[in-house]
Amino acid sequence: MPDCQLYLISPLDVGGDFPQRLDRALVAGEGLVTAFQFRVKGLDQHEAARLAQPLLEICQARDVAFIVNDDVALARRLKADGVHLGQGDGDVREAREELGREMQIGVTCHASRHLAMEAGEAGADYVAFGAFFPSETKASEHRPEPELLEFWSDLFEIPCVAIGGITPGNCRPLVEAGADFLAVSHAVWGGDEVVAIEAFRKATR
Repeated sequence: MPDCQLYLISPLDVGGDFPQRLDRALVAGEGLVTAFQFRVKGLDQHEAARLAQPLLEICQARDVAFIVNDDVALARRLKADGVHLGQGDGDVREAREELGREMQIGVTCHASRHLAMEAGEAGADYVAFGAFFPSETKASEHRPEPELLEFWSDLFEIPCVAIGGITPGNCRPLVEAGADFLAVSHAVWGGDEVVAIEAFRKATR
């Protein structure tokens, strides 16, 4: 059983000292943190690209995949490693056409086996299920059970990401159910990121 890895999601504010915080988190999370999602809202693409650039460079230096949330055009502009699509953010096949074969495409599938299978058939590189717990970052009425991760990992090769209110204290059932990645935001950025990463390392091994 491969170890479960961390997929960090940015806070909405990535200015100020956030680049330094990201670098500290990635150093502490070496071998554990394998992806970082750039998730900002309501900025024009020029401003988003300006904020993303230093974070992209930090991720590249630490060999961590840089994923853009919801924005295929920005992912292409930045030459990011991937894009993450919500259910209303466009079609996997169209994104693939625009971004080429090398770019990772992930899809939010809430609590739905059906949506996940559709995403897999359309060529998604990973599927995300959640929210497993109430989230500080994003409201969700979908509340899957850990069995969904078990079902998916038993049947499909495509990696699955668990998301939503995940902390070092509650993540163990998701790891044991077969989550390939835990997507975390507030649990890391809401306090000392290095302490949080170390706590996740203990909880996921």
